[in-house]
Amino acid sequence: MTRVTDGRAVTGGETEDGRPGSGDQEVGAGIPVAGESSRSLVKVTVNLTPRAVDALELACARTRDTKTDTINRALVVYNLVLELMERGGGSLTLQNSDGGTERVHLL
Repeated sequence: MTRVTDGRAVTGGETEDGRPGSGDQEVGAGIPVAGESSRSLVKVTVNLTPRAVDALELACARTRDTKTDTINRALVVYNLVLELMERGGGSLTLQNSDGGTERVHLL
């Protein structure tokens, strides 16, 4: 199982304090995590489509995160998805809670 916690993507289980367990593999290890990067913050300006604006506002409302935090997390998750797709031959297979599976392709 892969999950994103505090901007860190981890596959497998975790210890009681939330760190990756002995059998875990951290995904996207090259991605700087808040407080762990020696690089400074980078300010960017983006032009969002109406669909992206709606998605950002919905995500912020659901999580109560700031737009900056939501965009930062989205970029980490996007990189994780790309990495997992490379491993899976260009697609992701998701397992639903009912045991069913879905194959996802990003175009």
